[in-house]
Amino acid sequence: MTVRIERHQGWAELILASPQNRNALSDGMLAAISDAVLGLDADRGVNAILLRAEGPDFCTGYFQNTGGRHGDQAHTTFDTDIAVLEIMQRHLLSIMDCHIPVVAQIHGRCTAGGTDLAFMCDIVYAAPDARIGFPPARDIGSPPNPMWLYHIGPQWAKRLLLSGDLISGADAARIGLVLKALDEAGMQREVVGLMKRFGRMDRDLLAAQKRSVGLGLELMGARTMLRFGPELDARGHQSAIARSLMDASKPFDAKQLVADRKEKFGDGMLRVDEADPCDEEGRLI
Repeated sequence: MTVRIERHQGWAELILASPQNRNALSDGMLAAISDAVLGLDADRGVNAILLRAEGPDFCTGYFQNTGGRHGDQAHTTFDTDIAVLEIMQRHLLSIMDCHIPVVAQIHGRCTAGGTDLAFMCDIVYAAPDARIGFPPARDIGSPPNPMWLYHIGPQWAKRLLLSGDLISGADAARIGLVLKALDEAGMQREVVGLMKRFGRMDRDLLAAQKRSVGLGLELMGARTMLRFGPELDARGHQSAIARSLMDASKPFDAKQLVADRKEKFGDGMLRVDEADPCDEEGRLI
């Protein structure tokens, strides 16, 4: 079981339940998320969904072999790469397209594909010490679900994606990437209280408000940008460094990749209200 549903009066929790894999998004988990969201959306007794995760991390990205993102990716065609990414994206679009609000509650690491998942949601809460970012922007590709711009504007989106640096949950709240950063007790109190209030709302009115904002995002080009996302990621896969990393003749070593990134870029945690502490080589420390 990669996801689990817990039902409450008027709302439901959709829980990522693969902590042994850091809740990385496998093909099966992506399909299970989509099926669960669509099923809850069809249930008139459910007004809202809380998306959270078990284990130390919310979600650390796409599972190593999901859709061939590693391994045989270097030997596939550009169009096949796009098609695979579009299938993956289609699962996550269920969150944007469902009628009821989906609230994400993130903790630990929310990186790479984890951000694709979280930022499809309508509201995002984070633990203050959560680590959020898209490190594959440094060496593999770009977000196939590029919602960053719509949360934080062009400058912060560029700052995070051009570097692949991470941001804490507390700093993410300061720039609007997440709604609030709350400690465990505050998170439980606020998020559950919000879900209970959603549970008492008129479901059709909730759907109208979500659609109102969703249509605004579409008028701002979000849907078109999402359409381009897989193509831009596939383009990134054609870079020399990405092709080297995903060469089918070499075993993919995720731990070594993380170590190499740390050696080149430091701990990768940027600061919002102060100068980023860097060494002489520009590595964040």
